[in-house]
Amino acid sequence: MSTPEIHHLFHAGIADHSFSSDHTTLAVTRDSTIDLYARSGNTYTHRDTLLGHDKLVTGVDIAPRSGKIVTCSQDRNAYVWEQSNGTWKPTLVLLRINRAATSVRWSPSEDKFAVGSGARVAAVCYFESENDWWVSKHLKKPLRSTVTCVAWHPNSVLLGVGSTDGHARVLSAFVKGVDERPAPSAWGERLPFNTVCGEFLNQTAGWVRGVGFSPSGDAMAFCGQDSTVTVVYPGGEGEAPRSVVSVNAVGLPWADLLWVGEGEIVCAGYDCAPYLLRGDASGWSVSHSLDSTAASKGAQPSGEESALNMFKQMDLKGTSRRDDTKLKSVHQNTITKVRSYEVDGQGNVSRISTSGVDGRVVVWDL
Repeated sequence: MSTPEIHHLFHAGIADHSFSSDHTTLAVTRDSTIDLYARSGNTYTHRDTLLGHDKLVTGVDIAPRSGKIVTCSQDRNAYVWEQSNGTWKPTLVLLRINRAATSVRWSPSEDKFAVGSGARVAAVCYFESENDWWVSKHLKKPLRSTVTCVAWHPNSVLLGVGSTDGHARVLSAFVKGVDERPAPSAWGERLPFNTVCGEFLNQTAGWVRGVGFSPSGDAMAFCGQDSTVTVVYPGGEGEAPRSVVSVNAVGLPWADLLWVGEGEIVCAGYDCAPYLLRGDASGWSVSHSLDSTAASKGAQPSGEESALNMFKQMDLKGTSRRDDTKLKSVHQNTITKVRSYEVDGQGNVSRISTSGVDGRVVVWDL
């Protein structure tokens, strides 16, 4: 297993990060600002800071082709940033929400983006050229709680939405005049705005923290606060899913996930290490950890055995001889986001990047 590329940027939590398509620019959230880093050899050096939000920035995404940056914040605002004469100019988005924005992602077509919020809506935003501004339409029903995460289907019309009510939903975000009519898929054929194409609940109704579609778009996965990942294979419009598979985490809950192939998912979260899952409609299982230092710990003793061993060491040697100041993993705190970094010739993700509460961005080779 190759050594991961570690970038320790600062001593503060990173809620989200995004690389430009050529990897020369890295955008990370830092409190109420967005820091931009430029590639310099094997490291990233600070280049610019985007100022405009006045509360915690919760999401950032760089459009692969246009290079535009979209950000959202707990101040209930979103901005689209474009570079002009070497400086970044923000354009305010009319979100029309009365609670914090929680996440943001560009659609694959880059004609629009989606913003999750605590207002029990997901805002689908697009550019209105007549008035020269970004406006939004709200996906409301059947959302009944805070939208924690959003993910686009490859056709740029369907949107995966995860909420704190334990549900992951597939909703149509078709905008007339912006989108072309999508081809029929396993999720349905007629897709007017706010059509509910699927609604799924995890085992214990735990908060949904991450959601994503497979590369083909024919399956969706979501991870929850109940330490599970659920993979759904739809059965067709108006039909029950042909398969719903649930996988238990190896330890603490996962906070985000990413499909890296049609039969592979990377999950990461409170265990501070990314894990690779493999499977299909017949079943899924955890394959291994991408963090060799965390994997080298091997099977850990149970809580009782661990405590007993600690007190034995203290009784024999006067100290527990345990170093609790550093984790045996690359990330030293919760991993918050998993993003695609590089795609191979077959369309599979070959490298991923993760960011965490420890202020690190790590690039992993699959």
